[in-house]
Amino acid sequence: MADLSPQELRVLAAVADSGGFSAAGALLGLSQSAVSHSVRGSEAKVGAVLFERGRGGASPTPAGERAVVLARRILRMYEVLGAEARGAGRDTVAGVLRIASFRSAALHLLPPALERLTARHPGIRPEVRVVRELGAGTAGEVAAGRADLAIATLNAGGGGVGGGVGGATGATGSVPAGAAAPGRLLTGVLREEAYALVHPAGHPDPRSLPLLDWDENCGSYTRDWWRAQDWIPRATVKAEDDGMVLTMVGRGLGMAILPELSLREATDAVDITGLGPSGPVRHVGYVTAPESASTLAVRALIRELRSEAG
Repeated sequence: MADLSPQELRVLAAVADSGGFSAAGALLGLSQSAVSHSVRGSEAKVGAVLFERGRGGASPTPAGERAVVLARRILRMYEVLGAEARGAGRDTVAGVLRIASFRSAALHLLPPALERLTARHPGIRPEVRVVRELGAGTAGEVAAGRADLAIATLNAGGGGVGGGVGGATGATGSVPAGAAAPGRLLTGVLREEAYALVHPAGHPDPRSLPLLDWDENCGSYTRDWWRAQDWIPRATVKAEDDGMVLTMVGRGLGMAILPELSLREATDAVDITGLGPSGPVRHVGYVTAPESASTLAVRALIRELRSEAG
């Protein structure tokens, strides 16, 4: 099979990202015919149809989806090659560092780590995207080649992606900790977070209150514990995120069970009660691709994250 050139890889990624040949051409400064010719040439080299063409545009076939993921990751290695070579032996690195994170980690775990990282390496330019931990979650951004590292919820029990607790129906983006994540990614645990009961301050019987929840508050690491608690009702209110849940609890609208990072935003309007040694624990960690794990920027960020996690 003939090798695909970097330009051919860029065209594949652009078609997938934009959903059509004309839109991809506009992104790359090429004509539609040039994009079409490039895709046909790539398909001939690969020996598979990579895109389904239709009136609504172009969508990747299963072969195309895999090819696009690899194209993004290969192109990323082209981008970091120069920075890696220049930084070798000098303990410094420059360039964009793409990070995906769920909301509470982006608010409380990432900022101090990034502050130290950029102080030590002023040339690094972090780009952070907040991604909900649903479906593929933050780990999916790494698997798709859109992020160099993700802060994700990890399932230390190795049970894979879990369903919702407390009535949540969406599957989380949690991945097994300490092993290969989906797409042969690498993971590492940064911190363990105990869940706690949070309820309106001074309420005489918080367990009598309705349960407030959000779709991301789920995972196989909490399901078994949750189902064994006969005092926890099915969630009657679903909020957009954990911050909204905390605000609603403070307004006296119900109780919630939240992990430590989410409770960093708690005010005097709520009381927090531990769930004891048998309560659920969430594992928060990083996810990265094998080729990214060896780069100077990702290694430096992981060091700072581990330092921040204690």
